[in-house]
Amino acid sequence: MTIARYREALNWVIRDIGDLPVSTLNVAHVLSVRRKMDQRGCGEARVAAILNALRSFLRFCREGPRVAALDPRQIRVPRIPRRDVLYLTKEEVDQFLGAIIPPGECWDEVPLARLRFRALVEVLLGTGARISEILALDRRDVDFERMAAKIVGKGKKQRLLFFTDRALEWLGRYLNCRRDDEDPLFVARGNSPRRLSYDAVKSVFRRVAQRAHLRKKVTAHVLRHTVATTLLFNGCPIGHIKELLGHERLDTTCRYYLGVDVRAAKEAHRKFLRYE
Repeated sequence: MTIARYREALNWVIRDIGDLPVSTLNVAHVLSVRRKMDQRGCGEARVAAILNALRSFLRFCREGPRVAALDPRQIRVPRIPRRDVLYLTKEEVDQFLGAIIPPGECWDEVPLARLRFRALVEVLLGTGARISEILALDRRDVDFERMAAKIVGKGKKQRLLFFTDRALEWLGRYLNCRRDDEDPLFVARGNSPRRLSYDAVKSVFRRVAQRAHLRKKVTAHVLRHTVATTLLFNGCPIGHIKELLGHERLDTTCRYYLGVDVRAAKEAHRKFLRYE
């Protein structure tokens, strides 16, 4: 959770029970908050988020300033059933890519917008990055020789992003066909080229998926899940996947947490991220 989300959750608690001294907070207060959330029709995920924020705050009070506070273990948090992760199979990836530029069609003869989208999809599939991380890159950020880029991910944390040969091949084709000198790695066309936004390509994902006759909803995040599951199915250690995707906690995807160094993650990317 972000700081803003923690603040929002704690303000919710204060609104329901008042601005009490931390030392006076008890289980009855927590049950009152839970009851009021149920009355408002809050979902289990919302309830869990607020109660987890309260538990974290109480843990901080007990371990940091050493304030006498309720033991956070006394607060029961509802279990949230894990949602199935939506991803594309190898065949579906091929269908989707073929709907952008069909096999046999010369890439240097297609409209630049189509080449740009193919390059963007190949980069997403070849890195596992969030689309916001890719669209924030400038040309100079990508080191083609080292097949990597330094990016700023969630929480403004820097990490290395690794590219497959194929991702760099398509990215190079797109950049070579551009006639502008703008810094952004991906630009929107118009009277004055500007950095491409996700809003500008969201509808393209939908149209291409329809052309590919895919029944699944395809988004940039589904491609990120596709990278993770491809790595997992090919035997990549779960801790390496955590590092490659830039997760602070691995329980985001599979409820485990393992550390791994950057060198091992780069080797895992080279060895396991393949779509054949």
